[in-house]
Amino acid sequence: MKTPAVATDIVIKSGGGVVLVKRKNKPFRGKWAIPGGFVEYGELVEKAAIREAREETGLKVKLDRIVGVYSDPKRDPRGHVISVCFYAKRISGKLRAASDAADVKIFKNVPWSELAFDHAKILNDAGVR
Repeated sequence: MKTPAVATDIVIKSGGGVVLVKRKNKPFRGKWAIPGGFVEYGELVEKAAIREAREETGLKVKLDRIVGVYSDPKRDPRGHVISVCFYAKRISGKLRAASDAADVKIFKNVPWSELAFDHAKILNDAGVR
């Protein structure tokens, strides 16, 4: 029996904008995305979100609330991936691209046409305009 993979995405508000990472790898290489990644076996989704935020952006975050759960089987071209998306606040850390991010920036004006996956929907659901 096949089962979906579980991931987490994190909408991080900072400096009057939202933190986005430029993808270094396929799929969507070169597109902007919400920081996030796969939950490791035995890991809480909340811990995965905090870990992924730190790994991809260099930021330590505090989770505020769940934005939503995104489970469309077609949301990721690699296969069925369910994402639990959190809204988080920056606590500390220096913004730097790391892990599988080619770049990281705080956007006051989101590059809507350059977003990966279903991240425009997630940002809208999070109240980012």
